[in-house]
Amino acid sequence: EKPLLKFERILQTSLNTFPRSAGLWREAMISWLTDKLWVRSHIARGLGIPYERVLFCEHHTSHAASAFFASPFENAAILTVDGVGEWTTTALGSGSSSFSQATPPQLELFEEQRFPHSLGLLYSTFTAWLGFRVNNGEYKVMGMSPYGEPKYIDKIHKVIALDQTTGAYRLDMSYFDFHRSTQQSCSRRFIELFGPPRPTDAEFFTAATHPHRTAEKAAMQSNQYYADVAASIQQVTEDALIKMATHLHRRTGMRQLVMAGGVALNTKANWRILNETPFDELWIQPAAGDDGGALGAALWAWHILLGKPRRWTQTHAYYGQGYSDDQCRAFLDQAGIPHQTFTDETKLTQTIVDALLKQEVIGLHQGRFEWGPRALGNRSILADPRGADMKEIVNTKIKFREPFRPFAPAVLRERAPEYFDYPQVAEHDAPRYMLMVAPIKADRQSEIHAVSHEGTGRLQSIDRPTNPRYYDIIQQFDQATGVPIVLNTSFNLRGEPIVNTPSQAFNTFRNSDIDMLVLGRHIVRKPR
Repeated sequence: EKPLLKFERILQTSLNTFPRSAGLWREAMISWLTDKLWVRSHIARGLGIPYERVLFCEHHTSHAASAFFASPFENAAILTVDGVGEWTTTALGSGSSSFSQATPPQLELFEEQRFPHSLGLLYSTFTAWLGFRVNNGEYKVMGMSPYGEPKYIDKIHKVIALDQTTGAYRLDMSYFDFHRSTQQSCSRRFIELFGPPRPTDAEFFTAATHPHRTAEKAAMQSNQYYADVAASIQQVTEDALIKMATHLHRRTGMRQLVMAGGVALNTKANWRILNETPFDELWIQPAAGDDGGALGAALWAWHILLGKPRRWTQTHAYYGQGYSDDQCRAFLDQAGIPHQTFTDETKLTQTIVDALLKQEVIGLHQGRFEWGPRALGNRSILADPRGADMKEIVNTKIKFREPFRPFAPAVLRERAPEYFDYPQVAEHDAPRYMLMVAPIKADRQSEIHAVSHEGTGRLQSIDRPTNPRYYDIIQQFDQATGVPIVLNTSFNLRGEPIVNTPSQAFNTFRNSDIDMLVLGRHIVRKPR
């Protein structure tokens, strides 16, 4: 992002809403005057390069570049939606390039929405009101929404006015405090309209008090109103994105769409965009949030400032730190942890599959960790997807999280069409990164209860060249059960980041009911 533009927005917003913004002003001045305004000097000094070589790319341009230049498309429409960059909250544009000719690529953003009008901040306000952490719990709202009915869309349209042709929107700022407060997102008027917020520490259920209902249904029984509001804000968000994308198609006439920004991680909305707009294919930056902006800024400088032609597309997300088998073994030996080492890859894979067949839960730590918010088989927890009870086991005994939270079905890419009502699912790239919620075919849902979230699944499609061990685990599980799918969730406990190091993986294994830890070629089991 461009620091001075962002500083301008903070100054202007604070002055416009003073004195209610006094706290926001005080916090901003402390951080900006002592540190953030001098970021160019910090970077130059830290990297040992001349001050004038430090360049800044606008926030939504970074998002746009991260989506278009990493995609497999030579030409595409671009949609970026998040909370806020400097001023921009939504941007529409297009990109053009050639992989076969040494011609400089082009990137243009030609429409935008500006702060304080923000679809991302609207969704985050409801996230906070529903008792979840902003910038962290938005996916919980999405996971909660299938258990409700969108009964309160009319109420939500009191706080956001949506243009039915272009998808442009404006918030009624009397319902919000995020532009003048560091402590709360919604105003007293918002609470008068929607009622008191759900307490952040509220439990959704206790299994002992609902012995005759599944845990997730019992949870929603006592939280139905909140689930209905979650369903309502989810649908309004989806509708707005569909209208924007349709307008963007009319303006560009392009067949492909690329997306980035935190809102692009809304997998339910992505499914509707693919199916309800004229675009033929959708590609989303797997690290769609601000982490992906780092890649986007670099690609923007390379292709736009330096005019370099395109030669690269993103085919996986395994860009994080990796740990060799020797490093994993050194950790285990130094810590005195008993383990079994496999030199035969087939025997290692079969041992993991045998554990899955015994209804054991596996912590899988291999290779370089995933860049972005999704665990894609290198820092994953795996389990048998077939039994309905496995969802409750993993949620309550291992992840220690809300019972309505879904798990991903990781499926062999060539077998995905058998299970998902998703045209060309084996050819599209979005399912590789767990970026699309798709309907599970009705006659297959009973086979994979644990990964069916009200009849849908946030699938991950796997091919062998991208991740051989992960693919082989699923393939051997298929040979044993006839189901080419395993349950996949991120390797972490509630409130913690996904594990990175072997030590973090072992600590999570030790502090949960995970049965088996796989560290590269080494397996650790709990004492029986």
